[in-house]
Amino acid sequence: MAETTYLEAIKQGLREELLRDERVFLLGEDIGVYGGAFKVTKGLVEEFGEERIIDTPLSESAIIGAAMGAAVMGMRPVAEIQFSDFSTNAFTQIVNNVAKAHYRYGAVVPLTIRCPSGGNVHGGPYHSQNPEAWFTQVPGLKVVAPSTAYDAKGLIKAAIRDNNPVIFFEHKYLYRRIKETLPNEDFIVPIGKAKVQREGQDMSIITYGAMVHYSLEAAQILEKEGISVEVVDLRSLLPFDKDRILESVKKTSRVLVAYEAPLTGGFGGEIAAVIADEGFEFLDAPVRRIASLDTPVPFSPPLEEFYMPNPEKIAEAARNLMAY
Repeated sequence: MAETTYLEAIKQGLREELLRDERVFLLGEDIGVYGGAFKVTKGLVEEFGEERIIDTPLSESAIIGAAMGAAVMGMRPVAEIQFSDFSTNAFTQIVNNVAKAHYRYGAVVPLTIRCPSGGNVHGGPYHSQNPEAWFTQVPGLKVVAPSTAYDAKGLIKAAIRDNNPVIFFEHKYLYRRIKETLPNEDFIVPIGKAKVQREGQDMSIITYGAMVHYSLEAAQILEKEGISVEVVDLRSLLPFDKDRILESVKKTSRVLVAYEAPLTGGFGGEIAAVIADEGFEFLDAPVRRIASLDTPVPFSPPLEEFYMPNPEKIAEAARNLMAY
């Protein structure tokens, strides 16, 4: 059986939900004939037509506003923000309108917002950001960030079926690099459930998105040095799986939180705070974080490499933590 890429897994999930539920439709910039900036939606307009695969003007605010209106009226739209960086142009629609509609007047808003995100693709400061922390502070939203093809397909299907607005951060670096064999039968990945990607005894790395793979590479490096690392993939950031995190902390007593966004104000800080608050008695060392530098994402490949975490940097941070 052929392996499926992370990108193709998202497309499969979209297609299956389009077939399963006629209320599902897609809208975004260049998602029709062009197939999307990354070709995630390639071929869907030929199969489902222009009434369900809708090319929009270059206006993120209009995309989200129109999608919210459709969701409130009973449809299940999937809106694409071509690069998550430009979710800023729809910020008030997302955080003030979409997120608060249910609280304000009981509206059901089954809206999925796809946000290609992340660096290491040399896209520069406007096409490489990881803005998930902007949204994890907004009650009324759900936020997911899959790291594998299985999770990408399972979570996009779960997001579309959810009656709440879900922001789906898909990492551009993983699109064609990550692949696996997927089941033929219908499946979803429940929102809010983390997964232990690697069992370990000496320390835990709590992470998500592309950093899951870097952390697994770091764990392989450290294994040769006699350090057993457990890698916990959050998969969902809002809500996140606190019980799974604390189980790992209790098991290993040392925690490194790895994420790709800039260090200050990143979502990893929330994880560290929860562990300090509810898992302090299990710890043998302070919770440490490794993240990108507090600068815009550089365009220059060598500077971007310097800016971001990588397996070697994660391994070094882990050694320091073990030596505490």
